[in-house]
Amino acid sequence: MKQKETNHLEKVRDIYEILNGRKEADLLIKNVNILDVHGETVYQGSLLIYDKRIVALNPDETIAKVKDVFDGQGLYAIPGLIDAHLHFESQLAHPVALGEAMVPNGTTTIFAETLDLLSAAGEDGVKAAQGLFRDYEKLPYRLFAFAPGKKVAASVTKEVLEMEPVIGLGEFEHFTYSKGDEDDFQKASWVREKGGFMNGHWGLTALPDMILNYLPAIGTSNNHDVWNADDIEKSIRYGFPTQIKFGVGSSEVIKTLLRAIVDRKFPTDNFMLCTDNISIERLLKMGHMDWIISLCTEMGISPIKAIKMATLNTAKSYNMENQIGSLTPGRFADIVLTDSLSKINPLYVFKDGELIAKDKKILKKVEIDYSSMCTKGVPGLNDLTPSELDIVPFEVSEDGTKAKVYLFDVYGRGHEKFHQEIWVPMVNGKIVPEYQGEKFSRLSVIQRYADGKRHVVNGLFKGVYVEQGAVATFWSAPSPYFVVVGQESDEMCFCAKEVDKYSGGCIVTVDKAIKSVMPLEIYGAMANMTVDELTKSADAIDVALEEMGNHNEGEPVVNKLLSLFISLHRFRLMK
Repeated sequence: MKQKETNHLEKVRDIYEILNGRKEADLLIKNVNILDVHGETVYQGSLLIYDKRIVALNPDETIAKVKDVFDGQGLYAIPGLIDAHLHFESQLAHPVALGEAMVPNGTTTIFAETLDLLSAAGEDGVKAAQGLFRDYEKLPYRLFAFAPGKKVAASVTKEVLEMEPVIGLGEFEHFTYSKGDEDDFQKASWVREKGGFMNGHWGLTALPDMILNYLPAIGTSNNHDVWNADDIEKSIRYGFPTQIKFGVGSSEVIKTLLRAIVDRKFPTDNFMLCTDNISIERLLKMGHMDWIISLCTEMGISPIKAIKMATLNTAKSYNMENQIGSLTPGRFADIVLTDSLSKINPLYVFKDGELIAKDKKILKKVEIDYSSMCTKGVPGLNDLTPSELDIVPFEVSEDGTKAKVYLFDVYGRGHEKFHQEIWVPMVNGKIVPEYQGEKFSRLSVIQRYADGKRHVVNGLFKGVYVEQGAVATFWSAPSPYFVVVGQESDEMCFCAKEVDKYSGGCIVTVDKAIKSVMPLEIYGAMANMTVDELTKSADAIDVALEEMGNHNEGEPVVNKLLSLFISLHRFRLMK
């Protein structure tokens, strides 16, 4: 971020006068146990704050002058938590709503990808970025953003690289950079020229070893594409600050990775913590970086080292340890007070020395109007027929009693089990949607705008079971597609066409009647709602399904379905 113009001579004089007791500081947070992430110790003390930053540790209170005093009640003071990699428009909430859910968990800084919303906006990508970053300094968290490394034209990326608060280039698409894509060459050259950061999506599961040298060789700053112990070993060997992620649909992934760190005794200084993708529901019910730190300690990582993975380690990886990541003089006064280090409980959250959340509730209300970013739907499914959603087997057994079809698994995201070819029963030429004694719903992946023959992929689905009716959603990045879950092609076709009337959204239908609608009006990718409105809308989708006899566990259905698009794209199941 660019250095704001200020009177530095006045500032340094002010700090000198404050430390000599001749000028008032803004705040004294006293009676706390301060975590020293540099020395990995805890000491009793106080923090003196002026002009958004810490200016003294354990100031002499007999001479210090302050405008306000906060009694820390003997709580632990730790640095504000940092998410090293978050697709912050992919969890459906606009930036203000995200803050309402995220900041009470102790997160004060995010490093944010912007590729999905800008891809969804298409030719309006630059305009969408301007809207997304509107008044970002008002947000109750520190935002560092990345111009899209994939899914958008190079011309859009170039303009976004010049915007605030953009600090570099987002993750590349390994299916293109590995083939020598000219747009990727351009994007990498621009960010190298600017001296910015490049986020790394390494393509470990898809690329040969020789091509894996490419990203670190051109200066990529980090890597979050790790799925097991061998991936971690290779990532750190190649010199990547490696981000351990926890996102929608991958609750077991982080446990596998943390277990590997402990079992193989990898030095934790190599690692940062990130969510990659996370639902608002999970933020509200389970937490954010606070939850991940607590899980780290459960898995055998020491509490202080776990906290460093979400504070100092991340700050260092982005060369920002002089601004964030520790409670030391000169750093921003981003502070979390918790009653435990092993199980983070953010009782008080400060950003820039201002109390912004207390007892898991946001205190700083921010008003930013995103209504100008709302768009109307352009339907594309008018000619879709139910027969296009029928499952056509890849193969039928000689006796006609079995058929080979796709099985998609929402929890298989990121590895080979996301989609499998399986044999299922066939009766009178019709697929029976069950496998190994378990019944499944059907899933159809439908291209919105067909150029000639419409691209449709049909199969069975593990993750949301629908006994009657259907549920459909739409995602526009990088290609406009629907997913619809149900049992009967007629109902599934009707449901998809209802979503087609919107720029984006999720709809539940039964007997060709709408039961619940969750619109995503901001370029079809984000909801123009407060966090309360958003969670109520997502809950209404689940309730509508439950009332029809369907069941769901874990993430809201809308988030489960939207998480599919990541893997559908990754495994080239969309055009």
